[in-house]
Amino acid sequence: MESLFDSINVRDLLSAQDLSDPNSPLSAPDLRLLIQRLESQSLQIRSQVQSYLVSHRDDFARLFSLCNDAVSQTREVSDGVANILSLLSDSPINAEVREVVAEMKARKEELKVKKELLGLVGIVVALNQRLNSVREALKSGRFEFAAQGLKELKLALRIGEEDDREPLVYGLLRTEWSRSFDEIQEVLLKFMEKAVRFDGDLNQVEVKYHLEVENVIGIQLKTVLEAMDVVGILDYGLAKVADLMIKYVITPFLNHGQTLSFLEELHQESAVLKIVPLQDSKFEYLDGEFLYSGILLFIKFIYRSICFQKSSWMRCFGRLTWPRISELIISSFLSKVVPTDASKLPDFQKIIKFTSEFEAALKELMYISASDDKDNRLSNFAENVEVHFAFKKKTEILAKARNLLLECDFSIPQEYTRDGSIWKNDETSVQSSSHVVDLLFLSERCLVSKAAKQLMELVHQTLQDVCLSSTRVALEFYHTARDSVLLYEVVVPVKLERQLNGINQVAVLLHNDCLYLSQETLGFAFEYRTDFPSSMKEHAVFVDLAPRFQLLAEEILQRQVHLVIYNLKEAIDGADGFQNTHQMKQFESAKFSIDQVVFILEKVHIIWEPLLLPLTYRRSMCTVLESVFSRIARDILMLDDIAAEETLQLQRLVHLMLESLSSLFESLAPREQKLHEFPAESLEDFIPSLCKIRKLSELLDMPLKSITASWENKELLSCGFTITEVQDFIKSIFTDSPLRKDCLLRIQNASF
Repeated sequence: MESLFDSINVRDLLSAQDLSDPNSPLSAPDLRLLIQRLESQSLQIRSQVQSYLVSHRDDFARLFSLCNDAVSQTREVSDGVANILSLLSDSPINAEVREVVAEMKARKEELKVKKELLGLVGIVVALNQRLNSVREALKSGRFEFAAQGLKELKLALRIGEEDDREPLVYGLLRTEWSRSFDEIQEVLLKFMEKAVRFDGDLNQVEVKYHLEVENVIGIQLKTVLEAMDVVGILDYGLAKVADLMIKYVITPFLNHGQTLSFLEELHQESAVLKIVPLQDSKFEYLDGEFLYSGILLFIKFIYRSICFQKSSWMRCFGRLTWPRISELIISSFLSKVVPTDASKLPDFQKIIKFTSEFEAALKELMYISASDDKDNRLSNFAENVEVHFAFKKKTEILAKARNLLLECDFSIPQEYTRDGSIWKNDETSVQSSSHVVDLLFLSERCLVSKAAKQLMELVHQTLQDVCLSSTRVALEFYHTARDSVLLYEVVVPVKLERQLNGINQVAVLLHNDCLYLSQETLGFAFEYRTDFPSSMKEHAVFVDLAPRFQLLAEEILQRQVHLVIYNLKEAIDGADGFQNTHQMKQFESAKFSIDQVVFILEKVHIIWEPLLLPLTYRRSMCTVLESVFSRIARDILMLDDIAAEETLQLQRLVHLMLESLSSLFESLAPREQKLHEFPAESLEDFIPSLCKIRKLSELLDMPLKSITASWENKELLSCGFTITEVQDFIKSIFTDSPLRKDCLLRIQNASF
């Protein structure tokens, strides 16, 4: 049958030549031929279908009969359902059935709830009975039973897992459990207090094995500990014992001035540990062997007499005591025997060995953990002895440096002043002076404070240790050297703040100190870097320190210069602009101001010259003198009317000032030249206003034509006068006249 339903291809019904061109339309004969062939094909299919049906007639009959039966059954079911629905809808019994079913369901739910409540009541009663049994066991001394009961009740009552939806009775039971827990905890702690007693008079610890508290007798110490372990308060129960052991046993043993030892006495009912002094003084804690053996004896006493050789209890006691005991050993022994000299570091290996053996013994006793490296506190400290040595040395060096700076008064002995027996012109004395140092990169020598020199000696010694030490120690020493130098910058300016706000030798000495420190730190790299450990050579830097101290030195010096200039300005202000000096009162006031100026300059001369480097002294003093001479010249040139007698008085004041400063001018000459060998022009190159003030003194009694000629030949211009100053000066001295007008015109028309 499948072949009958295959698709009929029209092309198969035509001849091949009819399909040569698929795009050309079929002709009428072709269409007729196609129709005939289709009719023939249709007849063949119909005949085949008929033959198939006839041959399978019985099969089709059974199929049709089966379908008819299925339809009949479906109709019967439908009629039955319709009858049931009709019956239910027409009868009132359905409502009663629904009510009975609902009531049965409610009764069933109520019964379920009552069964659950009954079960809960049973649980509550059982828990309450167990709580009562715990209380009774606690009163009768059956601590193990009471502890186990509390442990089980803790799980049953879900202590710590409270839920707001739980019945109220659970909260009441938890309250009762907490009360019972507090009671057993209090009782067990009382037994522990009775079990371990400390006698300060006899210097001993006694551990009793059989205990009695409040008519509860015959209780074993081990039973008490087991009960605490079950309840979960072993840490709390042993905490006070641990504290007292540290206070009365370990601390006296480690910190007592006399060498002590432990003596253990075992009895049937108790064990005693006595602390006894040793009569033989040869036993000392120098290498730690005797110290460690004593502490190990104490730990073994705890292991046998209190923890009963139970590892979990011993670990608990170790967690409570080892951090403090190890810190005491480190602070009272290991830190004190850290070498203070690098050459003694190899001798410390013996202490490292005994320390490792001591901790290994503690691990065997389960006092400290064998797997947790944090418990190896002593070994870690001892094996890092180089770091501790470096830290200890660093602390000592910085403390010494700080004390040097704080204790030094920065005073200058009388022999180092300008009038003393040792002064910088006395080369022999200077060479032997303990306060004079070489400046490496300036080829000069200068006076510094005792603190600065000793500080630098300390730093040099530290850097020498850097060259001889291992990398870790050398790195710590390198930072120590830097920090020591920086201490000067931190401590001294604050300590001497008051002196820095005045004009005195201390401020100049600080300038020299900073200059000296700058030069020395600049030379550290050249002097020591080649001998530093190879890993440090690229990282060790000192060149950054030199500019800091150079700037600090310049800041201190400029502060002094500004203070001097400020004081000179106030002194000159007292002259009231040098007005009306032809009047006696005004002249005396101006002369007093000049005397003050000379006094201040001489004071500065006395302070600065012995201490400052020659070039620094010359530069600073010339700056001060320039400010003085320029100010006086400006005040005189600003006078708008000068009488004839007044010019003489002004000239007298200028001459008086310059003559009084002759010794000061001489100090500005180079050391190898005397004043008469030092040309005035050279001094005027450093102090431009000196030439101006001298020329101004001459102008005060110079004829008008001479003044005009001096301007025309550029003499006044070379002395620093401006055309406005010359014109105003002529107008203030000479009255208006044709000659003055002619001279002013000549000055105006002079072309340079």
